[in-house]
Amino acid sequence: MLRYLTAGESHGQALVVIVEGLPAGLKVTTGDISDELARRRLGFGRGPRQKFEQDEVVLVGGVRHGRTLGSPVAIEIKNSEWFRSDVWHEEMSPAPGATKKPLTQPRPGHADLTGMQKYGFNDARDVLERASARETAARVAAGALAKLLLQEIGVSVISHVLQLGSARSENVVRPTLLDLDKVDESPVRCFDPLAEARMITEIEQAAKEGDSLGGIVEVLAYGLPVGLGSYVHWDRKLDGLLAQAVMSIQAVKGVEIGDGFEVASRRGSNAHDAIIWSEAEKKYIRRTTLAGGTEGGMSTGEILVVRAAMKPLATLNKPSLKTVDTVTKQETVSFKERTDVTAVPAMGVVAETMVALVLAQEAQRNFGGDNIDDFVNNAQSFAKRIV
Repeated sequence: MLRYLTAGESHGQALVVIVEGLPAGLKVTTGDISDELARRRLGFGRGPRQKFEQDEVVLVGGVRHGRTLGSPVAIEIKNSEWFRSDVWHEEMSPAPGATKKPLTQPRPGHADLTGMQKYGFNDARDVLERASARETAARVAAGALAKLLLQEIGVSVISHVLQLGSARSENVVRPTLLDLDKVDESPVRCFDPLAEARMITEIEQAAKEGDSLGGIVEVLAYGLPVGLGSYVHWDRKLDGLLAQAVMSIQAVKGVEIGDGFEVASRRGSNAHDAIIWSEAEKKYIRRTTLAGGTEGGMSTGEILVVRAAMKPLATLNKPSLKTVDTVTKQETVSFKERTDVTAVPAMGVVAETMVALVLAQEAQRNFGGDNIDDFVNNAQSFAKRIV
């Protein structure tokens, strides 16, 4: 089974991720991972950190001569900010000592206060360094490997921004893998030029006011085989796994598969995807995506549609959120840490990652194989059987 574990803090020396369960023989380079990490840094409204954070990737183990060995793959993502600043050397040192500047004004909407209470900390930095969305860089590195595995069986995963603030795309045409460059070239990763302009205007206005914006992204998976996931056990249902994985992304507060929330207000006669036999393609097809490419906890073989709603960031450039100082217990405003106006475009790339990791995990469960050729052959045999 494919699984992964991340470690590291936002301003520490590095992030680390270990990915276990990849078959031997999968082609991997540091460039594959670096390219995905560069996409995560995209987006109008990002903070200054994205300009100098290089995300230097080191393949520590599990890959030899450009191919996986079947053993766990270990990846290190060095933090260039830590190496260029003595402040973080001292502040994030693992050696015994104490900080000179404890943070005691927890931010509403962040993990600060609850984390301090749960683990017994008196400094919010002990919480925020791990709770930070910087951790998603390690996930994206793992997701880059998952995408490479999925590509071997013809599956591609992309995302685009549907809504940013109150500006929403009305475009009914969804991007495909061929449109990925166009999406990434958009300052807000939106496939709709008209909506893109409105989104940029909203970001500029929020930036002037020192505020932040949330939004909605849509993740699409093309080329999925039938039957990933299962109806047999609750914890193997594909839509459940996807919802948990995407909801785990920092600041994501809502997930839907297909038109999940919209179809709740419809009658059943207008809420399901009709099944059609295509004589030309010699297979069953569905021309709509109301269920988002899943039925009964399994993939139908159609396009997978997952949407994630991200709340506005809890750290503001103009601190105005009321809080309480954990030492004095007096009312104050939350502390200011360097932040973005919005991270919705980048969140789309992270959401791609989480969807890809779930799909790769379930593909491995279905098709197995210790070698990439066995994995591909098993997938192809399965595809022939169900026709």
